[in-house]
Amino acid sequence: MSENSNKVAIITGASRGIGAAIAERLAGDGFTIVINYAGKSSEAAALAARIEQGGGRTLTAQADVGDPAAIGRMFDAAEAAFGGVDVLVNNAGIMRLAPLSEVNDAVIDSQIAVNLRGVINTLREAARRLRSGGRIINLSSSVVGLYPPTYAVYAATKAGVEAMTHVLAKELRGRNITVNAVAPGPTATALFLDGKPQEVIEHLTNLAPLERLGQPQDIAAAVSFLAGPDGAWVNGQVLRANGGII
Repeated sequence: MSENSNKVAIITGASRGIGAAIAERLAGDGFTIVINYAGKSSEAAALAARIEQGGGRTLTAQADVGDPAAIGRMFDAAEAAFGGVDVLVNNAGIMRLAPLSEVNDAVIDSQIAVNLRGVINTLREAARRLRSGGRIINLSSSVVGLYPPTYAVYAATKAGVEAMTHVLAKELRGRNITVNAVAPGPTATALFLDGKPQEVIEHLTNLAPLERLGQPQDIAAAVSFLAGPDGAWVNGQVLRANGGII
């Protein structure tokens, strides 16, 4: 039996893309998976069915990460169903790009609400409620470091996530809980590919020395390492899973 078989992982924004890949990988590692989603209930249900067909245990949990009460209810549901929570993966995020001189308030507010405030909400709840020996893994982005044009607001929210990663790792002293972040580079998901011309995609594909886009499974593998026994001594770090792009 896997040493993760009695552990419970909440993954935000897990119904598709990188989040779904993380859910399937951690389920394969033996974790019970709480599939959080904002609005795609059919996608969350399909993911749960795939995991359960493979012998895994799941719970789907609709919650807007920007709503602290909804986050509390999600933790309540996980505790009621499975007895507690051991791992939080903060994957939910949105990316809306514009030059800083042209960015409108709606674009600013929506990204702060999900990418920054949403992570504050889940981190606060996890800091109060995660069981001893737990793991928190935040999703940042390698645009923190690359800082390309049009990414100012998005990069600012992810830089905030990295700052909170470092601080919370220190605040949880004595709890045996690690807090780390994974910062993907360009990864082949709908979030990344939608709206980009083919020449832009080809340019980004060739930026990394490994000359390909990341796949959701590449990011899931990094999360699996940090969530599993081999990641126990890694704490307060940002792991750039990007093929060497920076």
